[in-house]
Amino acid sequence: MTAAADPRLLTTSAEDQASQWRLIWIAFRRHRLAMTGAIVVLSLYLIGAFAEFLAPFDPNASSAKDIYHPPQMLRLIDRDAEGGWQLRLHVEGMKAQRDKFTLETTFIPDSGKKIYLSIFGKGDPYALWGLIPMERHLLAPVNQEEHFYLLGADRLGRDMLSRIIHGTRVSMSIGLIGVGMSLMLGLILGGLSGYYGGVIDMVVQRVVELILSLPTIPLWLGLSAALPQSWSPPQRYFAITVILSLVAWTELARVVRGRFLALRNEDFVISARLDGGSTTRIIFRHMMPSMMSHIIASVTLAIPVMIIAETSLSFLGLGLMPPTISWGVLLKEAQNIRSIAQAPWLFAPGAAVCLAVLSLNFLGDGLRDAADPYAQDSR
Repeated sequence: MTAAADPRLLTTSAEDQASQWRLIWIAFRRHRLAMTGAIVVLSLYLIGAFAEFLAPFDPNASSAKDIYHPPQMLRLIDRDAEGGWQLRLHVEGMKAQRDKFTLETTFIPDSGKKIYLSIFGKGDPYALWGLIPMERHLLAPVNQEEHFYLLGADRLGRDMLSRIIHGTRVSMSIGLIGVGMSLMLGLILGGLSGYYGGVIDMVVQRVVELILSLPTIPLWLGLSAALPQSWSPPQRYFAITVILSLVAWTELARVVRGRFLALRNEDFVISARLDGGSTTRIIFRHMMPSMMSHIIASVTLAIPVMIIAETSLSFLGLGLMPPTISWGVLLKEAQNIRSIAQAPWLFAPGAAVCLAVLSLNFLGDGLRDAADPYAQDSR
């Protein structure tokens, strides 16, 4: 049977001739959970990038009459008074009612009121990325005086959907920036330690052991509590990112050091050294690619750790502070009895954290398996 007669032989031949990155992509596409995680992670970063456009309202705009407003269901079919129907986005209106004995405010459906919505409608003005003045939102009320709450409102009457969308930018970016900084520290210090050895190796490894011997959570709490309360939100955001990075680089540094110790005496490294290659070229051109699978997996699996760390610190009141909006800051505002009993929708940021962490873990597992040639051979 010829290759042209059997498609399986054609596929095998194409894979045999493909580049390393092409093989990684082919193996990654076969991992369904990893592909799903990649789509979710990409969606979250796109939500963070276009938060102003996707959020229906200003996340800091409050309404005294809408305190703890419950979520409203988005409806597409609208029925008129004559019994006919048409396709039109809207939500059913709700009105506040106060109990005359307990003075508790509850919201009940207002059957005579409908809030109609428009796609790409005009709403609160904003500057996209702080540069482009715009008024269009993905979803906005036709009457700009009206408000709707798809995920409810908080204790100040602020739209939770808008706040979660804006919190996505901070929580997801702090993980990306923090991992980038820890990756650079781990690769540089671990590479120098493993390549040169001797005194450099001893100093770097003693520093690594010192950091690893410290309990992580008390260390984060102590460093975060030491930050001046007078710092602006951008300064505090940068400081928290640096603190998380200073703790997270040690594991990667030890792995890189072990790999470099094993590779520096290999024939291809010795040949490159005798051929006059510089230290930088030998490290980044010859040694780093051989451990690319572990580097990729370390990056994708370290981002959820950063996200959880920031969320935990902000939840305890030692991380980011209002008016900065992150998932941890939003969860901190929900830590009271009234939220548990009457406003469970305030815990929606916790679902966003779980979704992001699970998706990043699936993505990291898939990238690790796809980039590991031994894992590919075993399948």
